[in-house]
Amino acid sequence: MHAARRWWHDTAGGLPATFWYLWAGLLINRAGAFAMLFLSLYLTDVRGASIGLAGTVVGAYGAGGAAGVLLGGVLADRWGRRATLLAAHLSTVVLMVALAFSQPLLLIAVLSALVGVVHSMPGPAFVAAIVDVVPAERRSRAFNLQFWAFNLGMAVASLLAGVLAEASFTALFLVDAGATLTAAAVIGWKVPETLRLAAPPADPPPATRASARPRRQGLHTALTDRTFLVFVGLTFVLAVLTMQTSTIMPLAMRADGLGPSAYGLVVALGGALIVIGQLFVPRLIDRHRKDVVLAASTALLALGFGVLAVADHLAIYLGAAVVWTVGSMLAAPPNAQINADLAPPQLRARYQAVFYLTFPAAAFVAPTLGGVSLQHLGDRHWLLVGALGVAAAVGHLVAGPPRERHVAALLRKQTPAADRVPTA
Repeated sequence: MHAARRWWHDTAGGLPATFWYLWAGLLINRAGAFAMLFLSLYLTDVRGASIGLAGTVVGAYGAGGAAGVLLGGVLADRWGRRATLLAAHLSTVVLMVALAFSQPLLLIAVLSALVGVVHSMPGPAFVAAIVDVVPAERRSRAFNLQFWAFNLGMAVASLLAGVLAEASFTALFLVDAGATLTAAAVIGWKVPETLRLAAPPADPPPATRASARPRRQGLHTALTDRTFLVFVGLTFVLAVLTMQTSTIMPLAMRADGLGPSAYGLVVALGGALIVIGQLFVPRLIDRHRKDVVLAASTALLALGFGVLAVADHLAIYLGAAVVWTVGSMLAAPPNAQINADLAPPQLRARYQAVFYLTFPAAAFVAPTLGGVSLQHLGDRHWLLVGALGVAAAVGHLVAGPPRERHVAALLRKQTPAADRVPTA
């Protein structure tokens, strides 16, 4: 019993109530966000679109997502986290209902692009709000729980989507809208505004007044922060590695004579491991430096994908999936925590937005370059992927110490109140 209480404390203890309402909103949001998973089938089976046109519409959704990340980051720093979350969720409800009953393909394409925007807007606001309300020493466990909720929600969404799509695509969009409205209700009812800008020094002397003002305010601050951009670059490599599972690996498995059911089993194993094992991650990593954890996690990803160079049986793919999934699980909390540490309080959501762009960018690069690589290199493609992961692991070890010094300098410049928000 004592061990169980200790595990619970290390995993979820000491987190404020506002975090748990944000967590619940995220879980409901992800569990209900299933309609767009079947957008291509809806377009081809119900609306009579060609495969090429369906791909273009799905691409419009992805492009909207990239724009929505940046828009969400800017609005969360200007309007506030709560206002941005409510605006995004309520807009999603309206757009989903419109999609349920729209027939012209051009209108569906426009609505899909807009859904991409509002689906991506909450990401920076959710994370910035978590950073606002959770003390620095407890953020690792908060981000671990956030990653767990995201994956649990996606697993639920996948199951619900399959059942609803068999019954009615209209119901698919309407139930998605209902779940999103529920998430908005939780946020509107229980989540206060968490945005608190750092107060400027009181009455600075005239000679120093100009230097006391922030010199740069906006996305360009994040885009010119070298320490942050190095970290974003390393995260981009990690994202490219993880995207192999949904872009290139199915093609490799088909070449090895393994069908869709085998691919589904590999993906399901990874999802199950995250849902079951993610809650045990904090106790494994809390006593270690974040750069060391990220180097180890990236090395595991490199090993897992590198092994596929000799994979020709399902058992090898399943074993490799265990290795790279553990790497992903270990990477999630320190990745989010470092991003939070590097962001100035008044620009948290903007930094989150730039960080989040790594994932749509990786979703483009991984299949585009990976397909060419697999075609020309065959199984050696996986050796190249493994080498890329090893290089990123070394990069984390090299970049870690100066990054920690940079974070320490940022903390010294911030007033103690800048990072404290009442959660009552």
